[in-house]
Amino acid sequence: MTLLLDIRGLSLHLGDKEVLNGVDLHLSSGEVHALIGSNGAGKSTLAYALMGSEGYRPQRGEVLFRGQSVLDLAMHERARLGITLAWQEPARIEGLSVHDYLLLGNRAADPVACLERVALEPSAYLSRSLDKTLSGGERRRIELAAVLAMAPHLAILDEPTAGIDLLSLEDVVGVIRGMASEGRSVLLITHEERVAAMADSASQLCGGRIVRRGAVDKVLASYTGRSCLRCDGETCDHD
Repeated sequence: MTLLLDIRGLSLHLGDKEVLNGVDLHLSSGEVHALIGSNGAGKSTLAYALMGSEGYRPQRGEVLFRGQSVLDLAMHERARLGITLAWQEPARIEGLSVHDYLLLGNRAADPVACLERVALEPSAYLSRSLDKTLSGGERRRIELAAVLAMAPHLAILDEPTAGIDLLSLEDVVGVIRGMASEGRSVLLITHEERVAAMADSASQLCGGRIVRRGAVDKVLASYTGRSCLRCDGETCDHD
């Protein structure tokens, strides 16, 4: 497979705290890679740094996307290259309809098809507003539909099953695996073992460092959801 994302020695401070410390991570085209770790391990910080969010510029390291350095590019420039981030807290733009929201990143997208892929009935949702009348699970599905609409080369999904009930997890898995079958890559950021299990490969982030990587089952064997067993055999707990 072709190397799509190449992260080398990425380190980032927020204030006087080093949140990421020498992170190396690599994704190929069509690969679903799970980044697991407990709360506070630095997973979301890495997502924001990859997307170019304000205030999250790394102090050291490099990020290459399709062989091009992106660290000096703004968020919208990275989006044009084909990088998309679905935030852990779904977007809510008061007064904007679901239909218009799905077209924000790609006017040529098909909102009906995107909603159908996330198991939402288009006739019931296209005219609804992104407001508090939508449940957490509905907002997550709409956020996934927006990712599909943008047709990215790389989708960074930060806790994509937050607010999704157990019966709906199969739909989310289907969406993610469908993206991979189309040759799109997914960086799946999660603290849930059941979600990470859908990936092709995995890395474990602990205290801002990648402490283990490889086959999903081997990485998950050292992870308990709240604490992690580092490569030196010691246990870390970030909660």
